[in-house]
Amino acid sequence: MDKKKVLLVDDEPDIVDTIKFNLEFEGFQCVWAHDGFDAVEKAREEMPDLIILDVRLPKKNGYQVCRLLKFDPNFKHIPIIMLTARTQEADIETGKTTGADEYMTKPFDMNELVHRVKTYLA
Repeated sequence: MDKKKVLLVDDEPDIVDTIKFNLEFEGFQCVWAHDGFDAVEKAREEMPDLIILDVRLPKKNGYQVCRLLKFDPNFKHIPIIMLTARTQEADIETGKTTGADEYMTKPFDMNELVHRVKTYLA
């Protein structure tokens, strides 16, 4: 059976490495991007099963990335979990209107993130 692929998008390498370590331990394959432009390109190249997406990114923010992917018929089925330090109600609402399936705030509970990934990819 092929491993489910998760695209991690965050401009902080330590966060990417920590999430990658935990998801790979659980049997997922991880690919990553460190800016919004690369996130869209990597999604198109890799066709991930799920995307974990920060909002504050260089080149394109997470809301723009989410909107581009969720309004494209080839990618709209891919669950997107926004994982961000933006905690205002307006930020959460923007995440929902751009198509995010989940909105988690930093700091986050790694076990909860892994649980949500497993739930979407079950």
